Amino acid sequence: MTKKEGKILIIDDNEDILLAAHLLLKQHFTQVFTEKNPQQIPNLLKSESFDVILLDMNFTQDMTSGSEGFHWLKKILTDDPSAVVILITAYGDVEMAVRAIKEGATDFVLKPWQNEKLLATLSAALNLRKSLQEVDKFRSQQQQLSADIDQRFHDMIGASPAMQQVFATIKKVSATDANVLITGENGTGKELVARALHRGSLRANEVFISVDLGAITETLFESELFGYMRGAFTDAKENRPGRFEVASGGTLFLDEIGNVPLYLQAKLLRALESRQITRLGSSKPIDIDIRLICATNQPIDGLVAKSEFRQDLLYRINTVEIHLPPLRMRQEDIPLLAEHFAAIYCRKYKKKISNISPEAYKKLQKYHWPGNIRELQHAIERAVILTDAPLLLPTDFLCPESGQTEEAVVFDDFNLEQVEKMVIRKALLKHNGNVTHAAEELGLTRTSLYRRMERYGL
Repeated sequence: MTKKEGKILIIDDNEDILLAAHLLLKQHFTQVFTEKNPQQIPNLLKSESFDVILLDMNFTQDMTSGSEGFHWLKKILTDDPSAVVILITAYGDVEMAVRAIKEGATDFVLKPWQNEKLLATLSAALNLRKSLQEVDKFRSQQQQLSADIDQRFHDMIGASPAMQQVFATIKKVSATDANVLITGENGTGKELVARALHRGSLRANEVFISVDLGAITETLFESELFGYMRGAFTDAKENRPGRFEVASGGTLFLDEIGNVPLYLQAKLLRALESRQITRLGSSKPIDIDIRLICATNQPIDGLVAKSEFRQDLLYRINTVEIHLPPLRMRQEDIPLLAEHFAAIYCRKYKKKISNISPEAYKKLQKYHWPGNIRELQHAIERAVILTDAPLLLPTDFLCPESGQTEEAVVFDDFNLEQVEKMVIRKALLKHNGNVTHAAEELGLTRTSLYRRMERYGL
């Protein structure tokens, strides 16, 4: 006889009842635990996660009213709101059963029970527990999807030979489950590639979960990626699945993976190799099934050579590498991208702009775009907002002509915002658009620098 997967806890102060229940249930379920003392309930819930709890209504202090059972039912549901609890008593009646259900019990059985009925009740409770867990996972997926949808992503555009090679690789790789590492400077569209790989995969109907590892502090790394149980740390007020768990069945995109410290790389590698994670505050491993896509703007081989990135982790994430060229290396794509962004922002801001002038296109193509496509997008948006003309002209764009440098930019006053914008632009130019290196030189965090780039349209 095949046992049903499930962890059952029986709480009753009658040792004969515990023995009888254990002998019956262990034949049908994979894990059965018993506890005589209800005072141990908080410790049990803290150390284990049970699928179904069979809870006696009456203990030695109060043999008939069921008040102790209701007390412990409330305590269990406070500690674990998704707990599935079945109350058992020898003194049950309809009124007590109705109250038990109203207060959160899943079902109610009388002692002495009929074996077949108890087994059927437990099987139904296990199915309910699985459904509740699926609902929690779905809710987390929906929240994450909503956050992702709010971001602006558009189809990939490019007719240059370099981009045609990228498209060809995406087409070959997307239908497989191979791990992919996407490299390229900031603003080149690495997440767009990841989403294209997901859309072309067998997991296209499942979730795509994106995680910016550069924006997650070291202290939050494990709780964000692996999840946590209620009470695992001070602010853990409810059970929460991590990104690995939420992405299971679909695609997990880890952006800026080159920023992960060595000691956390080991935890990441362990999860990828075992295909299991364990939530903080729990000892129960959870199986995961993800298609992994990673991205970095850093020279990952150089990090390995400097012992700043684990070589075994690189092998794990880098079955196929896709390199995105910077915008300055695909200048023939600039008119296509500019036209695309102009159409989007004309609709957004209700502007009637018929085109971009040839001279403006030439100016855009002469600029080297240290911020790549993201910088071009912001430049087009700014131009659309500020112009009152039906045509975008060279003067609508602030990017310097070929041969000009930022040193030639002169301000009429010492407006702090203008000075800050100039310094940030110079830092980005110096480091070829590498936000991490520019942030270090400016004495800012990457997140702070991104906010300033957003504010100034860089």
